[in-house]
Amino acid sequence: MFNPRQRFIVWAAVSLVGIWLAAWAGHWYFESRKMTAEKIHAYIDAVNFSQLTGAARAKVLKELEDKLNALSYEERQRLRAGHLLNEWFAQMTDEEKTQFVEATLPAGFKQMINAFEQLPDDKRRRVVDDAIKNLRRANERGAAGSGADRSATNSTPPISPELEAKIRTIGLKSFYSQSSAQTKAEVAPFLEEMQRQMESGRMFLRQQ
Repeated sequence: MFNPRQRFIVWAAVSLVGIWLAAWAGHWYFESRKMTAEKIHAYIDAVNFSQLTGAARAKVLKELEDKLNALSYEERQRLRAGHLLNEWFAQMTDEEKTQFVEATLPAGFKQMINAFEQLPDDKRRRVVDDAIKNLRRANERGAAGSGADRSATNSTPPISPELEAKIRTIGLKSFYSQSSAQTKAEVAPFLEEMQRQMESGRMFLRQQ
């Protein structure tokens, strides 16, 4: 038999173990439910999208949209860097592409476009320049981690010079409203990086 002091020590130890196990179980549960680029990759591999029609096709597209919308910014960029959606997107009809792009826009995206248009010219240029720099750095880190050719990554801009020039010339709002779903999908990482910068407020704190 334990004396009172020993019983207290045993009870305290059991309680600590219980708390640790509960914390670990909670962490495991939330991590298992967290959406990642790898989970979407597995979903894409498991579905033969080209063979689907009608309601079944609409259902898997809605499921994919929901999964994409559950991703963090970093996971969305990882998914796009791996070009994992390209095959499905190429098989979509024009109507499906438009619906897919609109359904997977980040929250507040359209408000960001309006806010961007209200900025002075110099700040708009700064947002565009910084977005390109940040995406280039992210691509370099991704290339280094995957063992890809870094020089080739450096030679591939995050957005084509033609689209970049168009955004700078006619403005983001006009560019987006005039673009096809294919073009919107192509520039999505760039536009999301712009939104991330503006929401962070960092560029507003920088000196002229």
